[in-house]
Amino acid sequence: MNFHIMTLFPEMIQQSLSNSITGRAESKGYISFNAVNIRDFSNDLKHHKVDDYTYGGGAGMLMQAQPIYDCFLSIKEKIEASGQKSPRVIYVTPQGEVFNQRKAEELAKEDNLVFLCGHYEGVDERVLEEIVTDYISIGDYVLTGGELPAMVMIDAVSRLVPGVLNNNESATTESFHNNLLEYPQYSRPEEWMGKKVPSILLSGDHKKVDEWRLEQSILRTKERRPDLYERWLSENPPKPEKKSRKKHKSSQNNDNILTEERHDEQEYLME
Repeated sequence: MNFHIMTLFPEMIQQSLSNSITGRAESKGYISFNAVNIRDFSNDLKHHKVDDYTYGGGAGMLMQAQPIYDCFLSIKEKIEASGQKSPRVIYVTPQGEVFNQRKAEELAKEDNLVFLCGHYEGVDERVLEEIVTDYISIGDYVLTGGELPAMVMIDAVSRLVPGVLNNNESATTESFHNNLLEYPQYSRPEEWMGKKVPSILLSGDHKKVDEWRLEQSILRTKERRPDLYERWLSENPPKPEKKSRKKHKSSQNNDNILTEERHDEQEYLME
């Protein structure tokens, strides 16, 4: 998986992502980061200016279309030259759909992702129409730039790439998998500040442990995220209870009569 980030602050991207799990994964070749400075494509060779006033007035400056477009073309040409398809381009904006685990799983299937990090009052609409495939937000609030949201999404997507996590099972047992929050977990010591580890986790019975964890995930989701719980419930409706059929007295009497008749018939044949 290759991440390409169009930004005004490439150092911010590289320094943050080159640490911890994502940094180790990059060094092992599972993922790569390519932070590209939009200023390098400015037509202003002296000051490398990439913003200007908005038409129609208004506060603040707007990022210009041409530097962003040329920056994208340079990334796209390298990707296509390696025989790969044209990449999805994500514009990080509070106007986009809210990012979630399902979106991360969808994006993790791509070979290349391009993130456009806006600044100032945003980006000229014309270049967005030209290159952007996905408008994504990390929440209903406004930040000073798109770098932090981009890194949040890159981190979430990276950990779903095979090999990035030491334990690949982790990505499928954590919060939001199957619309459930993660169950409570415990480590040593067995008792801390008078609180003991649930005995079921010490039983060694893996089936019962799995059942307990699922039950705790459901209860926790219902309590803390009722919206997710309702979604989970709609996808996992409870099975209707089977009603036990009780025989009427008349049918029971008929069964007794048939049994007696068969018994008499057997005795007759034996004679």
